[in-house]
Amino acid sequence: MKTVIIGSGSWGTALAQVLQDNHHDVIIYGIEESQVRDINENHQNSVFFEGVQLNPELKATTDIEVVKEADIVLLAVPTFAIESICQKIDSLLTKKVIVINVAKGFHPETNERMSEVIRRSISSQHLSSVVSLIGPSHAEEVVIRLLTSIDSVSQNLEDAKTVQELFSNHYLRIYTGNDEIGSELGVAIKNVMAIASGIIAGLGYQDNTRAALITRGLQEMIRFGTYFGGKYQTYIGLTGVGDLIVTCTSVHSRNFEAGYKIGKENDVTDFFRTNKKTVEGVRTAKIVHKIAKENNIEMPICEEVYQILYEGKEPKTCANDLMLRELKQEF
Repeated sequence: MKTVIIGSGSWGTALAQVLQDNHHDVIIYGIEESQVRDINENHQNSVFFEGVQLNPELKATTDIEVVKEADIVLLAVPTFAIESICQKIDSLLTKKVIVINVAKGFHPETNERMSEVIRRSISSQHLSSVVSLIGPSHAEEVVIRLLTSIDSVSQNLEDAKTVQELFSNHYLRIYTGNDEIGSELGVAIKNVMAIASGIIAGLGYQDNTRAALITRGLQEMIRFGTYFGGKYQTYIGLTGVGDLIVTCTSVHSRNFEAGYKIGKENDVTDFFRTNKKTVEGVRTAKIVHKIAKENNIEMPICEEVYQILYEGKEPKTCANDLMLRELKQEF
């Protein structure tokens, strides 16, 4: 089976290398000629992985026509680009393919989950199924082959197993799952929690505070996800508490990094003025706020992050307001 990875960024490169390590037919499609040339000629993607040598057999191209040969298309692009790239490749596909998504978030205008966007944007004659390859992982660790476990989640269990078998090896272990709703909502909301975790670290709070944040953040993920049909058990798995822990505690997390800067400044202004990275949790906070309000779902941490990002509320005040909420039983 031939796999085409759409996106020559960090995650696309790391996952392409996994397939190359497994001796599968894989190629990366990217729009940045310098990155493609770096992969092909230097066996590096130094923009994202300084000093890391990639599998020398790994190849990349700037020719989108390569998707015509694909059996599997993996989308490693930001959430806002998923719809447009799906429409583009749909016009080129000549047969049914499995589409793998690794983005974590929502459509910026329709609030759809990524699997919903893909199914809407690729015609049924070209789409076998959508598989979400998601869980607690940073590309920076997978690319140097550190032990990692994630999920292959799909409504089509056979295609989920196909993806599981393609990617699993001695450093990457894949589990299958079929709770698409619960898993996709979990890995999206945890980005908001990671911003909150960065904020409290920037404010100077330490282990006690982070433990409380992660634990109560998990409750918000469960509350939101099960409301829309996700399964409770999903949230005690890799796409729930697993992804929440890694994103709330890692220096590799863009969401944590963004929150840390905001907390350090005790203000959001400088972050928005200087940030040039894709920080999915910023958009997700706005969408979760809107959906939670419309459905009367209590999401106090997400609400405070929204107020910091979009209403200019001071982070220190948000921390105090969370602590001084009405006292209640934990469960």
